[in-house]
Amino acid sequence: MGLPRQLPEGDTQLIQIVDAALADSVRRSGDWLACRPGCFHCCVGIFPISSLDAVRLQHGLQNAAPQTAAEIRERVKISIAELEHGWPGDFVSGTLDEEAEGFDDFGNAAVCPVLDPLLGTCDLYTSRPMTCRTFGPPVKTVEDGLGVCELCFISAPTEAIAAAEMDVTFLEREQELCETQGHEVTCIALALRDC
Repeated sequence: MGLPRQLPEGDTQLIQIVDAALADSVRRSGDWLACRPGCFHCCVGIFPISSLDAVRLQHGLQNAAPQTAAEIRERVKISIAELEHGWPGDFVSGTLDEEAEGFDDFGNAAVCPVLDPLLGTCDLYTSRPMTCRTFGPPVKTVEDGLGVCELCFISAPTEAIAAAEMDVTFLEREQELCETQGHEVTCIALALRDC
């Protein structure tokens, strides 16, 4: 079991900013936001995480309670065995290629190995990737405009969605910190396979 790389200086502050932005958006979302413990729709399917997210997850696993860590490691092994065939990218290094043929259809039924299957909650919640921290509340992207989880804001007026938009001005700082870790992207299972 290898030790994870060091988190860059500033990561703790970044997480505090992101968590504050999330809390503010959740407050403004009110009952329109369906995200609750036990709702894990967003924990199914492969999605890319940054190398910074990977290091954060590795630290979380290293610091988890021994029983929880053992359970996660066992789920990681199972997940890796399921993902190996047809991996869109370099499986040996763990690099995920979002442009590879078949990426959009790959691993759509794969359950995150960090998800506690009995409680439906994240066993590494405080170390979760940025995508997990920002999924649910309305987030504006250049490509898609204002998007939300398909389970949230059902029948909500456009004004209610816009009023709850998450402030993502932290993304530039996140990108700067990611550059200190490398530009590769992977998934949660492969980020934790050697940890």
